[in-house]
Amino acid sequence: MAKIRLLIVDDSALIRNMLTEIFNSSSDIEVVGTAADPLIARDKIKKLNPDVITLDIEMPRMDGLTFLRNLMRLRPMPVVMISTLTEQGASVTLEALEIGAVDFVAKPKLDVAASLKQYSDEIINKVKVAARANVKAREGRTPVKKPVVSTTGSTHFKTTDKIIALGASTGGTEAIKDVVAGLPEDTPPIVISQHLPASFSDSFAKHVDLAGAMTACIAQDGQQILPGNIYIAPGDKHMKIIRNGARYVCKLDDGEPVNRHKPAVDVMFYSVAQNVGVNAIGVLLTGMGADGAKGMKAMHDAGAKTVIQDEASSVVWGMPGEAYKLNCTDYVKPLDQVANQIISLAK
Repeated sequence: MAKIRLLIVDDSALIRNMLTEIFNSSSDIEVVGTAADPLIARDKIKKLNPDVITLDIEMPRMDGLTFLRNLMRLRPMPVVMISTLTEQGASVTLEALEIGAVDFVAKPKLDVAASLKQYSDEIINKVKVAARANVKAREGRTPVKKPVVSTTGSTHFKTTDKIIALGASTGGTEAIKDVVAGLPEDTPPIVISQHLPASFSDSFAKHVDLAGAMTACIAQDGQQILPGNIYIAPGDKHMKIIRNGARYVCKLDDGEPVNRHKPAVDVMFYSVAQNVGVNAIGVLLTGMGADGAKGMKAMHDAGAKTVIQDEASSVVWGMPGEAYKLNCTDYVKPLDQVANQIISLAK
């Protein structure tokens, strides 16, 4: 196979050199050029025809988001953002994913060079996945005006009621918002494990909260699970769903990463299989790797109904594809049909 042709766009000469060294260590990637700002990058894209771009956000002459918008409008292609591990960096990175970036590499504010080397395998893998990603320009969304939520009956939620367990990774931040946008406010509770750094959790929860009529929050240890609400695993904890008498509650776990992830979808799915069983609905959206596939099989074996996003609409059909191979998927749906399938199963 031909090598992946990569263009690095970053205003820091140190970062450009570090990334070039990291990517050139892979036999599958060729750095065909670098650019110190988006205007130089624009010319090099025309001349070099790269397969993938890594793109910094804060740059001179034109910021990364403006360049990304133009790129996705005129020439959609795989982009991996170079982001900072800060709350502001998280918000901007999530906006980049909304515009159409495939994934991001998070860099700390201090000792960036050493940190990039430490995560070189992950950085290389993200570019490899991006090269195969299903890239589409995304239209900007208008936040949904939330209706007044009635709490009548919420305290009567029983362990015989439905719980929706949803997992995702690469491409999942936008896929989750698309699903949530199609669900009414009285939907059964949703528990979500999405692969993101801890510093991104609050920004992601706000994005999900604005996407639809349900109310989203970062899950708290011991928090009761109620209809109309979405509980998102924090970026540095596993989330399990357990019984507490006649209630379901969130249980946060600070254990070791599973499938190299924390939170891991498998951890959540296994707990749902054990404690919710036939009353659960399992949903697995776009994502790299296999996290969630075995957990979905456990849910399916326990009597839960399962839904996966189809390959054509997935940015990366890794996680749902692995679940499909295990013959544990009841429904394979395009992203724009997942919400309706959830509503149908919840009735």
